[in-house]
Amino acid sequence: MQYRILGKTGLRVSAVGFGGIPIQRIDAAGTRALMERLAEKGVNFIDTARGYTVSESYLGEALSGGLRGRFILATKSMSRDYEGMARDIETSLANLKTDFIDLYQLHNIKSDADFELAFSEHGAMAAILDAVKAGKVRHFGATAHSVRSLERLLTYPQVETIMLPYNIVETQGEALMARAAEQGVGVIAMKPMAGGNITDGALAIRFILQNPNCTVAIPGMAALKEIDENTAAAESAAPLTPDEQAACDAVRAELSGNFCRRCGYCAPCTVGIDIPSTFTMESYVKRYGLAEWGRQRYLSLPAKASACISCGKCETRCPYELPIREKLREAARTFGEIE
Repeated sequence: MQYRILGKTGLRVSAVGFGGIPIQRIDAAGTRALMERLAEKGVNFIDTARGYTVSESYLGEALSGGLRGRFILATKSMSRDYEGMARDIETSLANLKTDFIDLYQLHNIKSDADFELAFSEHGAMAAILDAVKAGKVRHFGATAHSVRSLERLLTYPQVETIMLPYNIVETQGEALMARAAEQGVGVIAMKPMAGGNITDGALAIRFILQNPNCTVAIPGMAALKEIDENTAAAESAAPLTPDEQAACDAVRAELSGNFCRRCGYCAPCTVGIDIPSTFTMESYVKRYGLAEWGRQRYLSLPAKASACISCGKCETRCPYELPIREKLREAARTFGEIE
């Protein structure tokens, strides 16, 4: 296993970590088996979230009895105000059955209102930093999907890590990752399999780890076999072979015409649809095996795919020329809004 320093946190993390979303598909006993295999393979970084339903609780049960000390624990919250974040930190500590959390993150921050509240004197960042002072949290990070939001995060010196989508297809954040590395900010790559669209896990991990500005990739893993495959891919730091490079090109060619990179350039939608989030929730239903969770999160969106009026403005803004109107109709069918 390769190990890298997570920016100015100074934490030495495995190049492949564990993404906690798929834990929702299994149980506490299965989670314990996964944690034991991770420890065997040298994986020491675990990421979860308050929003991943039972994930924190299952991890807390699985890491009790001595395993907690083998891992660097990261979790995150969608709270933007001080009180909400302070409550979520306490809930995470209780769920994870730990006295401290190594990295607590602002989860999926994107709007101007989010930033203004979260980074205000009485916002979520202040709650996390107070938890750091109290010894309940050790480091502060944030996650986002768009380059615009990530660029803004890098203007706050308190941010020690950023998490962003990065994979064979979604490379729009590479320049920003280099800038983060220059600033000593650790970079965590989420969606390494592009939401389940990339099926060659070994190739996906190898591609990501070729980038020296990426500290750790966090594939979601719900089976021991997945852990074995992903950790094996991290054992070699050798450059991609010509065959691997050709395979990456083939993946890009296959997905280029029909894959949302969540860059956000399609916004604003005329009727208020959050287009990238809609496609993300559809992916959870179709590819992650998290149908109920994906549907519930989709239902929380203020405007649904079926509200599309086919004005086409989003398509004129999309740098990848995606057929967004057609994809929204498909999403509406997925969620049972239209036949």
